Amino acid sequence: MEITIDMIKALREKTGCGIMDCRQALQDTKGDFDLALDVLREKGLKTAEKRAERIASEGIIEVYTHADGRLVVMVEVNCETDFVGKSKDFRELAHEIALQIAAANPKFISDDLIPEEVLAEETRIITERVREEGKPEAIIPKIVEGFMKKFRDENVLLNQKYIRDDKRTVSDIINDRVSALGEKIVVRRFQRWALGETTQVAEEGTQE
Repeated sequence: MEITIDMIKALREKTGCGIMDCRQALQDTKGDFDLALDVLREKGLKTAEKRAERIASEGIIEVYTHADGRLVVMVEVNCETDFVGKSKDFRELAHEIALQIAAANPKFISDDLIPEEVLAEETRIITERVREEGKPEAIIPKIVEGFMKKFRDENVLLNQKYIRDDKRTVSDIINDRVSALGEKIVVRRFQRWALGETTQVAEEGTQE
């Protein structure tokens, strides 16, 4: 199958990966767009795993303002080098993450940064509610597990469905850019202010 410029462009828009990577993925999959998507996503995941221990201290603090200043988001997104930090693709990613935070209002960056007391309290509330509904005791742990997964998926930034494509998560989008840019990318911290609301900073803490 002939690999056209339009196919390469569509794949690049979908993944954020480089033109040569998109062309190669399409060639390797004989023009199968969905399979090429899977190839690039798997590559992004592997690249992210390889670079997990590297230091990411460059990057940008992205600021997004909505509704005439009634909603403001600040998010620090880090990479390894100043060169990548100044690149268009990296800055577009930081902007997309800010939009995600504005629209989806996450409370935490990743699963491991949810305080234990928060998890314990959510588990207690859900368990009591399920018992009050009269569910058999033997299946309550499984039901609670399902509710807790939903809680994490809704409140953890990296787990949230991407606002432009609900078949993908924010983590998937970041891994695409890791593959395209060849550097570790970290959401370090964010703050979301909505007029009249109490807010709290979400931070990565000391983790890399």
